[in-house]
Amino acid sequence: MVLVLLIALPLIAAALTWMIGMRAPRLVAPVIVGFPLAALALLLRLRGVVFDNPGDALGWRLEWLPALGLELSLRLDGLAYLFALLVIGVGLLVILYARYYLARNESAVRFFCLLLLFMTAMLGVVLAANLLLLVVFWELTSIMSFLLIGFWSWRADARQGARMALAVTGGGGLALLAGVLLLGHICGSFELSEVLAQAGKVQRHPLYLPMLVLILLAVFTKSAQFPFSFWLPHAMAAPTPVSAYLHSATMVKAGVFLLARLYPVLDGTNGWFYLVSMTGLATLIFGAGMALLQRDLKGLLAYSTISHLGLITLLFGLDTQLSTVAAVFHIINHAVFKASLFMAAGIIDHETGTRDLDRLHGLARYMPHTAVLAIVASLSMAGVPLFNGFLSKEMFFGETLAQGLLGEFNWVIPAAATLAGALTMAYSLRFIYGVFFGALRPDVPNYPPHEPPRFMKVPVEFLVVICLVVGLAPAYTVGTLLAAASLATLRAPLPPYSLNLWHGVNLPLLMSLMSMTGGAALFFLRRDALRRWQQAMEPVSARRTFESGMRALERLARVITHRLESGSLQAYLAWMLLALLGVPAYFLANLETLAGSVGAGALDPMGAAALALLALLAVAVVATRGQRMLALVLLSGCGLMVSLVFLRFSAPDLALTQISVEVVTVLLLVLALFYLPRETPERPGHARRARDLVLAAGGGTLLAVVAYAVMTRPYDPVSAFYIEQSVPGGGGHNVVNVLLVDFRGFDTMGEICVLLIAGLGVQALLRGMRLPTPSAAPDGLPWTSQAHPLLLAMLARLMLPLTLLVAAFILLRGHNLPGGGFIAALITSVALLLQYVGNGVRWTEARIAPDYRAIAGGGILLAGLTGLGSLAFGYPFLTTAFGHFHVPGIGEVELATAMIFDLGVFCTVTGTTLVIVSHLGVRNLPPARAAEED
Repeated sequence: MVLVLLIALPLIAAALTWMIGMRAPRLVAPVIVGFPLAALALLLRLRGVVFDNPGDALGWRLEWLPALGLELSLRLDGLAYLFALLVIGVGLLVILYARYYLARNESAVRFFCLLLLFMTAMLGVVLAANLLLLVVFWELTSIMSFLLIGFWSWRADARQGARMALAVTGGGGLALLAGVLLLGHICGSFELSEVLAQAGKVQRHPLYLPMLVLILLAVFTKSAQFPFSFWLPHAMAAPTPVSAYLHSATMVKAGVFLLARLYPVLDGTNGWFYLVSMTGLATLIFGAGMALLQRDLKGLLAYSTISHLGLITLLFGLDTQLSTVAAVFHIINHAVFKASLFMAAGIIDHETGTRDLDRLHGLARYMPHTAVLAIVASLSMAGVPLFNGFLSKEMFFGETLAQGLLGEFNWVIPAAATLAGALTMAYSLRFIYGVFFGALRPDVPNYPPHEPPRFMKVPVEFLVVICLVVGLAPAYTVGTLLAAASLATLRAPLPPYSLNLWHGVNLPLLMSLMSMTGGAALFFLRRDALRRWQQAMEPVSARRTFESGMRALERLARVITHRLESGSLQAYLAWMLLALLGVPAYFLANLETLAGSVGAGALDPMGAAALALLALLAVAVVATRGQRMLALVLLSGCGLMVSLVFLRFSAPDLALTQISVEVVTVLLLVLALFYLPRETPERPGHARRARDLVLAAGGGTLLAVVAYAVMTRPYDPVSAFYIEQSVPGGGGHNVVNVLLVDFRGFDTMGEICVLLIAGLGVQALLRGMRLPTPSAAPDGLPWTSQAHPLLLAMLARLMLPLTLLVAAFILLRGHNLPGGGFIAALITSVALLLQYVGNGVRWTEARIAPDYRAIAGGGILLAGLTGLGSLAFGYPFLTTAFGHFHVPGIGEVELATAMIFDLGVFCTVTGTTLVIVSHLGVRNLPPARAAEED
């Protein structure tokens, strides 16, 4: 449970922050800091489990839906420990920093709630041991980043940047879901431990390449790899604390985390090497070049993040094992110096009022402390010796020399790496020189600038010290963490490597010197050329391109909608029937013979007569469709005949359900017809009638053919299992009810949730609607008028307690005899609707005063709590418990938890049915009376 607590602590902090902050904002600071700090302390206590046994992992598992491979399982190994440490550690520094960054008039409570939820989602990604659970948290990071990027919602660039980020990363999330489903299909499990042990099977499978492409699409969109890099710079419209967190420890790092997590099972093929390495190389060069041409300070840092993420991706794609160690090392170093650089940029923006590099100069004179911190972090980003970035950059250069991906063109990768290093040095110098040296221009908004509050610099100081300490003593600071994370990534013995500061004069050192001198020369000697290139690049805007693409997509959608959305229900049904006719007909055409080896059962005279009567009623409905009320009466006769057919074939539960549904449905249709003319106003033309005839004949013929093909073939029904297990497994003799509340209780839970959502949707659509009142009933519906038939009113009042008693009887006996919560709910609904019809809205609601939404919501809550109760005792969700107890004076009584679940079904169905029908019944009242009746 300790891993669950790691994820739960930031989530609890977010909930408490919202609840307390709405009433006493000054009291939320201990919650915002205390709970993540407790999570960090808990994580540090677990370091022995990870470091002492690097090959082992701490796990936690709870069965949820084992038949679908969905389990709530968490895993803490070296890789997860590293990322969890970054997520919580950097998150705490960002929280402290944001305390001084946000203005007093901004919603700090909302900001910190979103930030803590973001931390929770990212912890879920790195700790998930089930791939489906990982996908859920993966999508939550996209949603949380969308809300944080658009935090300043009054700004157009924030809204556009948030939409862009959600569109790109959300699309990647869909690709990840598809890839994970394929991977789980190949491995036969979604559990990470089982998937990682089947590398050979996965790579030999025919679905390996499409699965790989789908997963890499998710990685590349999340980590802003080329050509999906355009969304990340526009995410800079977010507050700087969000940018610092998003670029260093969360969101974009989720992509490279997934590369590392699935590295053992996906690595080793040409598809992996070339897709990952070439994408990383393109991103490395593109990001570095674009960073050099930026005027916006955060834009420069954003493109530098893209470049460094490309470096990490390239390392994962190289065909050497040490490249993976170098990638993990650079993940650590990049998180440290990039978080400090973004916080420094936020300080500069906060104190000067601008991020324009053409206006920022000479700040070292006014902000010397901030200047030192930012310069150290920039030199670390550039890979200058004695800083942490130099060590991983030198390992990177060494691995580009050791790889053998391109044969005789192997020199291309180290040459491109050296070029990228030079560009990195150039944009780092532009950051340093453009901000801190030269003469400060007086048009800076906040002139003259000054140092920020003391504690606003503490997070930057802490991170800069780490840059220095790791750069000077890497083996003693991050050596153990790097080894544990690398071992968990490779799942194989680590290759030999050294974290010494000096490795002698070698090619990687010469590449470092060339990149640093080349970058310095490029910046100092070609500054005018860089400015011209920058001006040439300004008309090119990824945001404008994205927005124009979205507008083109919207235009295409409007064209398709205009063609398909004609406003005709008949046209929609025609399209649906065409689709339903086409697909089964294709498969039936491939059958050698429609008739199977089993003879069709004989039809007795009574059954034949019932079917003939049912067919005649159906034909009569079609023939009288112009007279709507008569057609409805005949249609209800069809429903009655179907109920009798269920009785004929010994299905009393279905018969009771059918007859109850018929009563409620007919009443609902009567209400709908009340607002329509008595007869259809226009007759369809010959062409449409011919189309309808063809579709009806084709649909009927197809269903008959399918039914005949199925009934004449041998099959092994699943009903035998349920019949055998109904009593020993579910404790009930009514197999239908046991099936609904026990064996397939999760399906029933989903169905009542959908029913409630539909009911609330209908209520929302009807709220405020003014339907026309027919001239035949100027005072509205019978149940909304002042006068009611006396006999009907008295009969309704007398029948109410009797009907409710029958409903209770049907509910209580449902586990062993025909009945159950659904049937009892419909009977109760009919009883209450009869009160509306006989006595009117005022009398009924004055004496019964039901809150149907509360009843329906309470039913969902009751059903859910029943399912959670089984979890408390170590059983899967919605597992039923039952037993026989002796009650004095009554005898032996069976009690089952399924009855509580069935009661929840009863409440949900009753409440939702009455929400729909009662609201439709008062829509035509005058505004004042409608408000009174509602």
